[in-house]
Formats: sequence, C-alpha cells, structure tokens
Amino acid sequence: MYCKATLTARLFVENIINFLLGCLHSLSFHVLSDLVSFFPMYDLIVIGGGAAGIFAAISAKTAHPDSRVVLLEKSGVLLSKVRISGGGRCNVTHGCFDPRTLVKNYPRGEKELIGPFHRFQAQQTIDWFESRGVKIKIEEDGRAFPTTDQSQTIIDCLLTEAKNLGVEILLRQKIDRISKTESGFLIDRKEAEPLTSSHLLLATGSSPEGFKWAEELGHTIQKPVPSLFTFNSPTSSLKVLSGISINPVEVQILGTSRIQRGPLLITHFGFSGPAVLKLSAWEARFLHACEYRFEIAINWLPDHTAEKIYEALYAFKKRNPQKSLSAEYLFDLPKNLWKGLLGEISEKRANDISLKELQIFAQRLHADCYQIEGKTTHKEEFVTCGGVALKEIDFKTLQSKLCPGLFFGGEILDIDGITGGFNFQNAWTTGFIAGSSALSLATC
Repeated sequence: MYCKATLTARLFVENIINFLLGCLHSLSFHVLSDLVSFFPMYDLIVIGGGAAGIFAAISAKTAHPDSRVVLLEKSGVLLSKVRISGGGRCNVTHGCFDPRTLVKNYPRGEKELIGPFHRFQAQQTIDWFESRGVKIKIEEDGRAFPTTDQSQTIIDCLLTEAKNLGVEILLRQKIDRISKTESGFLIDRKEAEPLTSSHLLLATGSSPEGFKWAEELGHTIQKPVPSLFTFNSPTSSLKVLSGISINPVEVQILGTSRIQRGPLLITHFGFSGPAVLKLSAWEARFLHACEYRFEIAINWLPDHTAEKIYEALYAFKKRNPQKSLSAEYLFDLPKNLWKGLLGEISEKRANDISLKELQIFAQRLHADCYQIEGKTTHKEEFVTCGGVALKEIDFKTLQSKLCPGLFFGGEILDIDGITGGFNFQNAWTTGFIAGSSALSLATC
C-alpha cells in the first residue's frame, strides 16, 4: 500500500513539473528569462558529438579554461563518422596548405572559407594532432591519415583532450526544444531537467533536428540534398568487370559542362571512385532535380584525342590484318576492360573490322555513354549539400548575424567538400573558430 501511494505521488509530481515546463514557453520573454536562473547554467552548450562539436568544445575550454562547457550528444557514441571514415583509418585532412587552393575543393563554401582557412587550415590540423602525440602521414593522392592507420587513434586523442580540459559530456540526450532568453538559451530535455547557457553552439551535422532548431532561432535553411554518392547503372555492360580501377579517366554528366578527372572504379552496381564522387558533389543539386536519372560519358583515354585513338587503331589494322584487337593492348587499359570495351569486334580479325566500326570504337574510348538510374550513398562518405544559409553567419567568429550568442560548426552549415579529407577540415576549422570565439565575444 505504501509503495503504491509513493508511486502515485511521484507520478503526480512529475506531471506537475512537465506541466510547468510546458507553461514556460507560453510566458513572456522576460518572465522566461527570470525563470531560467533556477536551472543549471553553463557558459557554453555544444550540441553534437561529431568532429566539429568535439573540436569546438575543446577549443572553447582551451581559450577559456575556467569556463563551464558541456557537450550534448543524442546517441550513445561520440565521433561515429570519424570512426568509419577512410575505411576505418580516418582521412583526417588533405595535404593542401595554400588556403586559396584549399577552398577550390568546396562546391559550397569556397568564398566563405578563405578567411577561416587563413587562421586554421590543414597545416594547423596536422600540427594540433602531432603536438598531442598523433603522427600524421600524407599519401600520394594528398589524403592525410594517422600513421597507425586507425581512426581510434584520432578518437582517443580528441576524447582525452576533452577530458583533460574538463569538458562535460552528456550522452543520449533528448532535446525537446531550444528557447532564446535575455541571458542566453534554455535547453528543454525530455527526460531530464532543462539546461541554460549564455552561449550555444550547434554542430549537429545534417540532422533534421539541428536544422529545425536553427530555423526556430531565425535562420534560413538551404534544402539539404545528398552529396558524395556513387552512380547506379543497371544496364551497364561493364558490371561483370566489378573491381577494376582505372586512373585517370574523365567523367562528364551530359547536359552540363562539369567534367571530373581522376580514378574510376567499376562496381557491381555501376560506377564509383574519386572522379564520380567529386562529380556528384559539384552537381549535387542538378542531380537531385533530375531524380538521379541522367547520362554520363566516360573518356577512358583523356590524354588522347578521338582522332589520335582512331589513327592508332587504323595503324594496327594495316600492320596486323590477321590479328584481333583483343590480342593487342594498344593503350594503357586493364586487359579485361579492353576486351569488354571491344564488344562485338573483340574476336574479329583486324582486316574484317570496317573503318566505320573502328571509328565507332575510337569514339567509345573517347566518350563512352552510360545511363544512370539512381545513386548509392555509403555511410563513410555521407555528406549533404545544404544547411544554414551562409550569408547569415559571420565567418570571422562563426556567430549568427541574427541571434547573438548562437554559433555554428561543421556540416550544419551549407558547406560541403569533395572526397579526400576536405569535409573533416571544414569541421576542424569551423569548430576551432566557433569554439575559440564563443566565450570571447559580448553578445548584448
């Protein structure tokens, strides 16, 4: 009987508390500001436990060691994208050290990142990790990784630094709403008491909740659409050659002027590799509008003109009339791909191949067309185009121009980079500047 009465009383109290919290949002701005003094107060609340959020919290505590900084993460795991990046190795940045060259790798954000990259770019990222015992190597293609080839090395470094600095971290946080008050921000949580802070930093990536909170605080959201994805080609005759990689090729989306040069990977579903991923990033909005149904042209021999290719084929025909083209590899292409591209003329003797057939084959090597029907997005490469409108952000501080005390870091902004470590560099740069600035600025 006693237990039942206790349980009833507890439920009654919880209902009263929930009722009062709901009432807070119907009160005037000034009354709400008076009531927040009853709840735990922080100097900075960071929402989002990814690369940008963790780095921002670390940067804030580094700049202001005596400040009270808390990071809220909705899941039970921090830095999940870091963990799977680069096949578990973590492509931490890219070995490009000139800010004006570095920004050329961002389909969205190029102009806005010039200033931030003059303050914190790839060299500063490498120096930051190496000063904490994590050695970084730069591979031939420019991608940078820890020498351990383990993403856990990066994770351990970041979390150790956060712990040593005294950053408070709360996992499995269910945020109901965020309100602006005279003294800062009120964070209502579904299963815990509210939190208050004089400053707020959103680093929620492409999370719909993050976009919703930014919008409620006055910001415009550019519609998020996928970036960095591979092309599905169900009708491709090359799918049987899955696993073959060719470098370099040039890939063009027909109907656009955009061409990307680089490695291409033939897959069991179509095409992947850096050339395709970069193209998907630059044309993200165009491809979304096409509902991912479009045609591409692949130039298998980008260092040769169609005329030069034809001349080489014609010369072979004259020299070796009894040989088949499949027995001779005139160009630097994988053998199985060469045979696959030859198609019906593969086993014909050169003398039996008409000049028209040679012209068609030369044109195929120069501009081989495939119909694309859909995309595939892999977790480790998942990036969105879209987010908080950049014109509403002060890029000297990453503070909102519309809501004083509100800062942003990482992919929640309408910034995205191509594959190769550029998206992590955006996270480190914007996280560093937002975190360093948040507690250094008056917000009145």
